[in-house]
Amino acid sequence: MVEFITGVLQVANFFLAIVAGLIAASLFEISAKKELRAWKPLAIALVFFALEQVFGGLRSFGIYQNPWITHIIPSIILGFLIYSLALQLEVVKYGGKQ
Repeated sequence: MVEFITGVLQVANFFLAIVAGLIAASLFEISAKKELRAWKPLAIALVFFALEQVFGGLRSFGIYQNPWITHIIPSIILGFLIYSLALQLEVVKYGGKQ
């Protein structure tokens, strides 16, 4: 029973990764305006999140295992999130005039 639940959760994670990739593509398309320039790094972070989900599913099924999956990719995601937040704070502070 536990293996069944684990498999269902991993398949759900795979579909979550697909949805995250689609949302990232739409965010990147929308972020052409200067006021929304913070969304581009957010979209890139969402792409890395989708990769993390796919690699996590592969790891849980024993297909592919590598320690950088749990260390490097989340660090990259965090870096893009911090950069996106800094850009958004700049837009709010200066009204998108820089």
